[in-house]
Amino acid sequence: MIVTTSQRPSEETVERAVRLAAELGVVRVAREGRTIRSLQTTTDDREVLVVGPQDIRLHGEDEQPFYFHPSMALVRIKGLLAGGRDSLLEVSGVKPGDTVIDCTAGLCADSLVFSWAAGAAGKVVALEAVQTVHVVVREGLKTYETGLQDADQALRAIEAVHASCEEWLPGLPDDSADIVYFDPMFEKPVIASSSLVPLRTRAFHGPLTPETVREAKRVARRRVVLKDHRDSGRFEQLGFRLAKSSSSAVAYGVIDVESCRRG
Repeated sequence: MIVTTSQRPSEETVERAVRLAAELGVVRVAREGRTIRSLQTTTDDREVLVVGPQDIRLHGEDEQPFYFHPSMALVRIKGLLAGGRDSLLEVSGVKPGDTVIDCTAGLCADSLVFSWAAGAAGKVVALEAVQTVHVVVREGLKTYETGLQDADQALRAIEAVHASCEEWLPGLPDDSADIVYFDPMFEKPVIASSSLVPLRTRAFHGPLTPETVREAKRVARRRVVLKDHRDSGRFEQLGFRLAKSSSSAVAYGVIDVESCRRG
């Protein structure tokens, strides 16, 4: 991978490119009017991270660029503002002031909805195991403008962390979050969204293990939530109660930590 800038970059954009190249441990190459394909050819690097004044985009070979966007989260928030309901918020029971750990952040769509619901007094930590995905999304959270002040504030409040849940959760104290959430990459996509294809090609595809679920139960004060395909079999395998499913085959499972401890 190399890092470059948009055409005719400002000094601030160049400085940002230098900083991100150092963080990723790769070379920063001056754009000098060249196309992305030309840079890929002359540097023999298939991936080019392009730093612009507003966003950064990761270009691969013969595929759509990967960049931050809120996916369906903004539509969901607008629906909630209009008096609608959201399955994830209902299943998780998130409340203003809650601390939520999103163990599989991806584009942070669910993190954004959690952050909006938890409010200014709450906290959402979004873990991403793949460094390039983390960097693109983290930078997008800082600059993306949704057109809704509350949603923008919720984006800025998300704490993006480059770490896998397997390594992060064991270092947390008992009962240090209200909700721990998992949304592992579906083996079979439910929605064939072209905008999510670049994420699927780069996302971590490792399995969710019983050991990680045990750590989540130790860390969570109230609930551990799993989003998955309703026919995946992971709910039963990992001890989740199926709480809600939809016609699209998306389902949510819950472990009620409070009830387990009382029992």
